[in-house]
Amino acid sequence: MTTNDKLSQPQVDELLEASRAAFREEAYELLGELETALMELEEAPQDMDLVNRVFRAMHTIKGSGAMFGFDAISAFTHDVETVFDLVREGKIAVTGDLIGLSLDARDQIRTMLDNEGDPVRQARLTEGFQALLPSGKSPSPAQSAPQAGQVPDPACQNVFRIRFKPHLSLLQNGTNPILLLDELRSLGECTVVAQTDHVPALADLDPETCTIYWDAVLTTDRDENAIQDVFIFVEDLCDLTVQRIVAADTDETPTRRLGEILVERGDVSEAQIQQAMAQQKRLGQILVDQAVVDAGKVEAALAEQDHLRRRKEKEQEPSQAATIRVAAEKLDSLVDLVGELVTVQARLSRKAMLLADNELTGIAELVDRLTAELRDNTMSVRMLPIGTSVARLKRLVRDLSRDLKKDVTLTVEGGDTELDKTVIEQLSDPLVHIIRNSLDHGIESPDQREAVGKPRQGTVHLSAGHEGANVVIRIADDGAGIDPAAVRAKAIEKGLITEDADIAEKDIFNLVFAPGFSTAMAVTSISGRGVGMDVVKRSIENLRGAIEMESRLGAGTTITLKLPLTLAIIDGLVVDIARENYVLPLAAVEECVELSQEGIEAGCGRHIINIRDQIVPYIQLRERFGLDGPRPAIEQIVINEVDGRRVGLVVDRVIGQHQVVIKTMSKMYKNVDEISGATILGDGSVALILDVPKLVQNTAATH
Repeated sequence: MTTNDKLSQPQVDELLEASRAAFREEAYELLGELETALMELEEAPQDMDLVNRVFRAMHTIKGSGAMFGFDAISAFTHDVETVFDLVREGKIAVTGDLIGLSLDARDQIRTMLDNEGDPVRQARLTEGFQALLPSGKSPSPAQSAPQAGQVPDPACQNVFRIRFKPHLSLLQNGTNPILLLDELRSLGECTVVAQTDHVPALADLDPETCTIYWDAVLTTDRDENAIQDVFIFVEDLCDLTVQRIVAADTDETPTRRLGEILVERGDVSEAQIQQAMAQQKRLGQILVDQAVVDAGKVEAALAEQDHLRRRKEKEQEPSQAATIRVAAEKLDSLVDLVGELVTVQARLSRKAMLLADNELTGIAELVDRLTAELRDNTMSVRMLPIGTSVARLKRLVRDLSRDLKKDVTLTVEGGDTELDKTVIEQLSDPLVHIIRNSLDHGIESPDQREAVGKPRQGTVHLSAGHEGANVVIRIADDGAGIDPAAVRAKAIEKGLITEDADIAEKDIFNLVFAPGFSTAMAVTSISGRGVGMDVVKRSIENLRGAIEMESRLGAGTTITLKLPLTLAIIDGLVVDIARENYVLPLAAVEECVELSQEGIEAGCGRHIINIRDQIVPYIQLRERFGLDGPRPAIEQIVINEVDGRRVGLVVDRVIGQHQVVIKTMSKMYKNVDEISGATILGDGSVALILDVPKLVQNTAATH
């Protein structure tokens, strides 16, 4: 944009709104980081790295908020930042009350971002933070600077050399660098010099770019972190250099020659200094001429000087990882396109096979390989560690423990296990339900635990790991456990089972997932109305996963979730039934066996088959789906593992493995719960993807 181009008011408003939206997005991420850091800090209150993480998050929110017009957020965050600045200096200790107050402040900032802030709550929190300050009130920025007439002790002062070099686009983001320099001056005695060597001629000057940079020398009792904090919310928009040239405990301030200072600043090189000095005799030559030292010793000293210089250059080499922020919608669109590409690639491979063209087959194989790499890389971008949800769960355990007057801690194992972001998003609510139930019904009160010989503090342990093509998550507590007799009695009362039913203990526990089932003696604000565990099971099954429960009375309960890695593209087994194609998720398939007329007769009219001395029940999909047409003489049984049991599905024939791009069904099919989706095969035909757990469950319910 040239100097003659002027933005109209609508364009200005659009830019401002885009900047405010960018701030909100960044602030939400910072609040997530803040919650994680606070929860970790409560467990390790002496960890100054965590204190710095909290302070920097608050400082960034404050500075960026002021820049983009969120003045109320900036003012409120200032009090929190002030307290944690004193924590960094060791003047305030990290306590449970401080963590609780900070978490409440984090929640308040989020509501303010959503324009739903509570002024009464904000005032209460502000008073709480100000009460923690030694003076009882929050110092203003002006009070942070040395007052007139006060002469700081030089022995307690550091001297820093600072170069603040904004990127050309700094002004376009609404940043005023003069305000940053004023904040820098508030830290102590400061001399600032503007550098204009990059400013172009007037005819080429663009008023929307920042071509000036600044050098400063600062004497202060603060450390390097305080200086970096001044520029923290523009750190991606500038090149900042901070060097301590005199430490606070230095006995005597050193003197430096002009050449040394210019070299240390990087304004000239050693070679240029030597070239300028070449017109005079070098120090080494003068010493040799005066016979003070011989030439060899001078050469050794120069070699040492050069060695140290090169070592220092290597130490100062930046190591930065390039990252870029991408909107989730764009990523989802990319995955959809990759899915379409997988479908087209399957059609290309099929066409090449039918034409028996070697050249076309070679191209199809190359496209197949490239598509597979693109698919894997794209899916890996969607993967997020399960640990991204842990901070929220730890916060939940912390808050519920206090509400229920219990002492409970959440431990995590395998937090770096990755899942598709869509799965993680949909997994959040089921995990919350499970942990709420563990704290309310499972973990006893501290006195009850002590009475039975348990530690007063209860534990909920969340572990995650890969098992084949699935991720298995276990949530285990060391609470009172579940009484199978009580579950059985409740199930009989609700008519779920009969009194004479012979049910294994494992299956009894799974009755807890029935709608409206609850063994709670009283309804609380947390749970007890029989709403939750059935919702959990339905949510997990919607993710094409499975859920199991194990419990020992007095020892605790473990709930196991088995989930697919992704919901977008899966490996499937294509089968044929009455000349129609169906897909079975390959992750649950164990093997395929033949079913002949003799095998059917051996079952004596029951749908069972003996496979290596193990009786396996099977479902005739032709009968289940009401499909007509002649049955082949020899059918195929696809053996699947469902809820820890082997179940067979009888099909006409098995076609083979296929990369399946899952397409969601129309809303008119929302009540068809035995079909989880559809896909397009290589010949362009549509194949339905069977929901095997739901199919087995519904079939068992009708027999």
